[in-house]
Amino acid sequence: MVTRFALGDIEVDVVLKEIKNIHLSVYPPTGRVCISAPSGMNIDTIRLYAMSRLGWIKKQQRKLRGQERETPREYLNRESHYLWGKRYLLKIVEREAPPFVDLQHSTILLHIRAEASQEKKQSVLDEWYRKQLKVAIPELISSWEKRIGVRVQEFGIKKMKTKWGTCNPEACRIWVNLELAKKPKECLEYIVVHEMVHIMERHHNERFVSLMDNVMPQWRSRRDDLNRLPVKHEEWRY
Repeated sequence: MVTRFALGDIEVDVVLKEIKNIHLSVYPPTGRVCISAPSGMNIDTIRLYAMSRLGWIKKQQRKLRGQERETPREYLNRESHYLWGKRYLLKIVEREAPPFVDLQHSTILLHIRAEASQEKKQSVLDEWYRKQLKVAIPELISSWEKRIGVRVQEFGIKKMKTKWGTCNPEACRIWVNLELAKKPKECLEYIVVHEMVHIMERHHNERFVSLMDNVMPQWRSRRDDLNRLPVKHEEWRY
Protein backbone atom coordinates (compact mmCIF):
# COMPACT_ATOMS: atom_id res chain seq x y z
CA MET A 1 0.00 0.00 0.00
CA VAL A 2 1.26 3.46 -0.99
CA THR A 3 0.59 6.60 1.05
CA ARG A 4 1.31 10.03 -0.43
CA PHE A 5 1.98 13.43 1.10
CA ALA A 6 3.27 16.73 -0.27
CA LEU A 7 6.28 18.84 0.66
CA GLY A 8 5.37 22.06 -1.11
CA ASP A 9 5.17 21.10 -4.78
CA ILE A 10 6.97 17.78 -4.27
CA GLU A 11 4.85 14.66 -3.85
CA VAL A 12 6.35 11.89 -1.73
CA ASP A 13 5.16 8.29 -1.99
CA VAL A 14 5.54 6.21 1.16
CA VAL A 15 5.69 2.41 1.12
CA LEU A 16 5.58 0.66 4.50
CA LYS A 17 7.52 -2.62 4.57
CA GLU A 18 8.90 -5.17 6.99
CA ILE A 19 12.32 -3.50 7.04
CA LYS A 20 14.53 -2.08 9.79
CA ASN A 21 15.61 1.25 8.33
CA ILE A 22 14.08 4.07 6.30
CA HIS A 23 15.20 4.46 2.66
CA LEU A 24 14.77 7.50 0.42
CA SER A 25 14.95 7.25 -3.39
CA VAL A 26 14.51 9.70 -6.26
CA TYR A 27 13.63 7.85 -9.46
CA PRO A 28 14.26 8.67 -13.12
CA PRO A 29 13.28 10.13 -15.41
CA THR A 30 10.98 12.66 -13.71
CA GLY A 31 12.44 12.68 -10.19
CA ARG A 32 9.62 10.81 -8.47
CA VAL A 33 10.28 10.58 -4.71
CA CYS A 34 9.65 7.42 -2.71
CA ILE A 35 10.35 6.53 0.90
CA SER A 36 10.38 2.92 2.08
CA ALA A 37 9.86 2.83 5.85
CA PRO A 38 9.39 0.22 8.60
CA SER A 39 5.74 -0.81 8.82
CA GLY A 40 5.29 0.58 12.32
CA MET A 41 6.75 4.03 11.65
CA ASN A 42 4.47 7.05 12.16
CA ILE A 43 3.73 9.12 9.04
CA ASP A 44 4.67 12.35 10.85
CA THR A 45 8.11 10.89 11.60
CA ILE A 46 8.49 10.01 7.93
CA ARG A 47 7.43 13.52 6.91
CA LEU A 48 10.04 15.09 9.23
CA TYR A 49 12.68 12.81 7.75
CA ALA A 50 11.70 13.86 4.22
CA MET A 51 11.85 17.53 5.22
CA SER A 52 15.36 17.05 6.59
CA ARG A 53 16.44 15.68 3.18
CA LEU A 54 14.57 18.26 1.07
CA GLY A 55 17.75 19.90 -0.24
CA TRP A 56 19.14 16.55 -1.37
CA ILE A 57 15.82 15.62 -3.00
CA LYS A 58 15.74 18.84 -5.05
CA LYS A 59 19.36 18.39 -6.10
CA GLN A 60 18.67 14.83 -7.32
CA GLN A 61 15.56 15.95 -9.19
CA ARG A 62 17.47 18.70 -11.00
CA LYS A 63 20.16 16.23 -11.99
CA LEU A 64 17.71 13.61 -13.28
CA ARG A 65 15.56 16.06 -15.22
CA GLY A 66 18.60 17.58 -16.90
CA GLN A 67 20.23 14.28 -17.83
CA GLU A 68 20.22 13.21 -21.46
CA ARG A 69 18.15 10.08 -22.07
CA GLU A 70 18.32 7.43 -24.73
CA THR A 71 15.46 7.09 -27.19
CA PRO A 72 13.24 4.06 -26.43
CA ARG A 73 14.53 0.90 -28.10
CA GLU A 74 12.22 -0.97 -30.50
CA TYR A 75 14.71 -3.71 -31.50
CA LEU A 76 14.47 -3.04 -35.23
CA ASN A 77 17.01 -3.37 -38.02
CA ARG A 78 19.65 -0.60 -38.10
CA GLU A 79 18.72 0.63 -34.62
CA SER A 80 21.68 1.87 -32.56
CA HIS A 81 22.86 -0.25 -29.64
CA TYR A 82 26.05 -0.01 -27.59
CA LEU A 83 28.70 -2.32 -26.17
CA TRP A 84 31.55 -0.90 -24.04
CA GLY A 85 30.73 2.60 -25.24
CA LYS A 86 30.96 1.73 -28.94
CA ARG A 87 27.95 2.18 -31.22
CA TYR A 88 26.69 -0.81 -33.22
CA LEU A 89 23.78 -1.22 -35.62
CA LEU A 90 21.32 -3.99 -34.84
CA LYS A 91 20.58 -6.59 -37.49
CA ILE A 92 17.74 -9.07 -36.97
CA VAL A 93 18.54 -12.50 -38.42
CA GLU A 94 15.38 -14.61 -38.48
CA ARG A 95 15.96 -18.31 -37.93
CA GLU A 96 14.01 -21.26 -36.53
CA ALA A 97 16.46 -22.15 -33.78
CA PRO A 98 17.36 -21.04 -30.24
CA PRO A 99 18.28 -17.34 -30.21
CA PHE A 100 21.80 -16.00 -29.84
CA VAL A 101 23.77 -12.79 -30.36
CA ASP A 102 27.13 -12.16 -31.97
CA LEU A 103 29.21 -9.25 -33.27
CA GLN A 104 30.26 -8.68 -36.86
CA HIS A 105 32.37 -5.57 -37.41
CA SER A 106 30.05 -2.66 -36.47
CA THR A 107 26.90 -4.80 -36.27
CA ILE A 108 25.16 -6.68 -33.47
CA LEU A 109 23.51 -9.73 -35.04
CA LEU A 110 20.43 -10.90 -33.17
CA HIS A 111 19.52 -14.39 -34.38
CA ILE A 112 15.93 -15.02 -33.37
CA ARG A 113 12.65 -16.52 -34.55
CA ALA A 114 10.54 -14.38 -36.89
CA GLU A 115 7.58 -14.30 -34.51
CA ALA A 116 9.62 -13.15 -31.50
CA SER A 117 8.13 -10.21 -29.60
CA GLN A 118 9.95 -7.01 -28.73
CA GLU A 119 10.12 -8.21 -25.11
CA LYS A 120 11.78 -11.46 -26.22
CA LYS A 121 14.35 -9.58 -28.31
CA GLN A 122 15.15 -7.36 -25.35
CA SER A 123 15.47 -10.40 -23.07
CA VAL A 124 17.93 -12.12 -25.42
CA LEU A 125 20.06 -8.97 -25.76
CA ASP A 126 19.97 -8.37 -22.00
CA GLU A 127 21.27 -11.90 -21.40
CA TRP A 128 24.05 -11.29 -23.92
CA TYR A 129 25.02 -8.09 -22.12
CA ARG A 130 24.99 -10.01 -18.85
CA LYS A 131 27.46 -12.52 -20.29
CA GLN A 132 29.83 -9.71 -21.32
CA LEU A 133 29.83 -8.40 -17.75
CA LYS A 134 30.34 -11.88 -16.29
CA VAL A 135 33.59 -12.07 -18.24
CA ALA A 136 34.78 -8.51 -17.53
CA ILE A 137 33.96 -8.15 -13.82
CA PRO A 138 36.03 -11.07 -12.38
CA GLU A 139 39.11 -9.74 -14.19
CA LEU A 140 38.60 -6.31 -12.63
CA ILE A 141 37.97 -7.71 -9.16
CA SER A 142 41.10 -9.86 -9.34
CA SER A 143 43.14 -6.87 -10.53
CA TRP A 144 41.96 -4.56 -7.74
CA GLU A 145 41.68 -6.81 -4.67
CA LYS A 146 45.35 -6.52 -3.68
CA ARG A 147 45.53 -2.83 -4.47
CA ILE A 148 42.49 -2.02 -2.32
CA GLY A 149 43.12 -4.66 0.32
CA VAL A 150 39.71 -6.35 0.28
CA ARG A 151 38.34 -9.70 -0.80
CA VAL A 152 35.11 -9.87 -2.81
CA GLN A 153 33.25 -13.05 -1.92
CA GLU A 154 30.54 -12.69 -4.55
CA PHE A 155 29.36 -10.37 -7.30
CA GLY A 156 26.06 -10.08 -9.13
CA ILE A 157 24.53 -8.27 -12.08
CA LYS A 158 21.03 -6.85 -12.08
CA LYS A 159 18.90 -4.09 -13.52
CA MET A 160 18.92 -1.05 -11.25
CA LYS A 161 16.97 2.13 -11.90
CA THR A 162 18.77 4.59 -9.62
CA LYS A 163 22.25 3.17 -8.98
CA TRP A 164 25.21 1.98 -11.04
CA GLY A 165 26.22 -0.41 -8.29
CA THR A 166 25.68 -1.42 -4.70
CA CYS A 167 27.55 -3.28 -1.97
CA ASN A 168 26.85 -5.47 1.05
CA PRO A 169 29.99 -4.88 3.19
CA GLU A 170 29.20 -7.64 5.71
CA ALA A 171 28.89 -10.28 2.98
CA CYS A 172 31.67 -8.72 0.85
CA ARG A 173 29.23 -8.84 -2.05
CA ILE A 174 28.93 -6.27 -4.83
CA TRP A 175 26.22 -5.76 -7.44
CA VAL A 176 26.66 -4.04 -10.78
CA ASN A 177 24.02 -2.45 -13.03
CA LEU A 178 23.40 -4.39 -16.26
CA GLU A 179 23.48 -1.09 -18.21
CA LEU A 180 27.23 -0.78 -17.56
CA ALA A 181 27.89 -3.27 -20.38
CA LYS A 182 26.85 -0.45 -22.72
CA LYS A 183 29.23 2.10 -21.22
CA PRO A 184 33.03 2.40 -21.70
CA LYS A 185 35.01 -0.19 -19.73
CA GLU A 186 36.65 2.60 -17.72
CA CYS A 187 33.20 3.38 -16.30
CA LEU A 188 32.65 -0.24 -15.29
CA GLU A 189 36.07 -0.28 -13.63
CA TYR A 190 35.23 2.86 -11.65
CA ILE A 191 31.97 1.35 -10.37
CA VAL A 192 33.63 -1.96 -9.43
CA VAL A 193 36.36 -0.11 -7.50
CA HIS A 194 33.77 2.20 -5.89
CA GLU A 195 31.77 -0.77 -4.57
CA MET A 196 34.89 -2.64 -3.46
CA VAL A 197 35.97 0.39 -1.41
CA HIS A 198 32.54 0.29 0.24
CA ILE A 199 33.57 -3.05 1.76
CA MET A 200 36.07 -1.01 3.80
CA GLU A 201 33.83 2.03 4.34
CA ARG A 202 30.05 1.82 4.03
CA HIS A 203 29.32 5.57 3.86
CA HIS A 204 30.24 8.31 1.40
CA ASN A 205 32.21 10.17 4.03
CA GLU A 206 35.69 11.71 4.18
CA ARG A 207 37.29 8.31 4.79
CA PHE A 208 35.61 6.89 1.70
CA VAL A 209 36.79 9.82 -0.44
CA SER A 210 40.31 9.46 0.94
CA LEU A 211 40.36 5.74 0.14
CA MET A 212 39.13 6.41 -3.40
CA ASP A 213 41.74 9.13 -3.89
CA ASN A 214 44.43 6.70 -2.78
CA VAL A 215 43.49 3.71 -4.94
CA MET A 216 42.08 5.51 -8.02
CA PRO A 217 43.18 9.17 -8.17
CA GLN A 218 41.24 9.74 -11.42
CA TRP A 219 37.93 8.44 -10.03
CA ARG A 220 36.19 11.82 -10.20
CA SER A 221 36.78 12.19 -13.93
CA ARG A 222 35.49 8.67 -14.52
CA ARG A 223 32.43 9.40 -12.40
CA ASP A 224 31.78 12.58 -14.37
CA ASP A 225 32.24 10.76 -17.70
CA LEU A 226 29.69 8.16 -16.64
CA ASN A 227 27.19 10.75 -15.42
CA ARG A 228 27.43 12.65 -18.71
CA LEU A 229 26.43 9.62 -20.78
CA PRO A 230 22.77 9.17 -21.77
CA VAL A 231 20.82 6.85 -19.50
CA LYS A 232 18.10 4.36 -20.33
CA HIS A 233 14.75 5.84 -21.24
CA GLU A 234 12.22 4.38 -18.85
CA GLU A 235 9.78 5.42 -16.18
CA TRP A 236 9.92 3.78 -12.78
CA ARG A 237 6.79 1.93 -11.68
CA TYR A 238 5.71 0.32 -8.40
